[in-house]
Amino acid sequence: MIQKSYDGSPILYIVPTPIGNLEDITIRALNVLKEVDVIFAEDTRTTKQLLTNFNINKKLISSHLYNENQNEAKEIDYLKQGKNIAIVSDRGTPVISDPGYILVKNAIKNGYNVVCLPGPTAVIPALVMSGLSGGPFTFYGFLNSKESKRKKELETLKQSPYPIAFYEAPHRLKKTLNNIYEIFGNRKIAIVREISKRYEEVIRGTVENLLKTVENLKGEIVIVVEGNNEIKTFENLSIKEHVNLYIEDGLTPNEAIKKVAKERNVPKSEIYNNYHEL
Repeated sequence: MIQKSYDGSPILYIVPTPIGNLEDITIRALNVLKEVDVIFAEDTRTTKQLLTNFNINKKLISSHLYNENQNEAKEIDYLKQGKNIAIVSDRGTPVISDPGYILVKNAIKNGYNVVCLPGPTAVIPALVMSGLSGGPFTFYGFLNSKESKRKKELETLKQSPYPIAFYEAPHRLKKTLNNIYEIFGNRKIAIVREISKRYEEVIRGTVENLLKTVENLKGEIVIVVEGNNEIKTFENLSIKEHVNLYIEDGLTPNEAIKKVAKERNVPKSEIYNNYHEL
């Protein structure tokens, strides 16, 4: 049975769909798709194939990256009529590097209930299989397709101590790995492709080594890059101890003060005065 909202009002459902094996769909997702009144789909042809496989026949409305904002009025009209709606993307969970955000935000703004079902997504299996993450991580999704902007994005991420997961297209994979190597250095990475499909594969190594093996990789790809292991935490150090740590490493006092100021994100003058007890 479809979930009822506490006040009886209609619900906008976010329904994850299989990223590979059709058996990954949940019983709850199938029940929701059977019982909603209409489905907003990223690609109606792809969704039609999925529904046909499970003997589901529903009204489909095209709602993709380039027309989603044009569907806001239509969405609210259905909800005002008391009709339940589902949003699906081609594969995986809508909104996460897929369309759906505009309709979710619109429903919330107009006071309607939004329910997201748990289900398939590429990033979690990729992180687990990478062997690089067992705790906090950063999910970034797709980097910019333009190299100059992609490099700027990587610059903002290179100091993160946590593993970072990126989605990438096969034709940009080598360029992106070159950019990662240039900005992050030769870190450990895992390339996970075709998750939950027949040719699922995990390739582990360093950026430098994997650059030699990715020439003809195809399919949907997740790149997992280890965090910056050089980043240290200094919560337990006084400013003087922190500065002296770098002086012991061979930096001059001024160089050490400048580095500590950057790491603590405070003005250099504040570190200087504290260190010299001014």
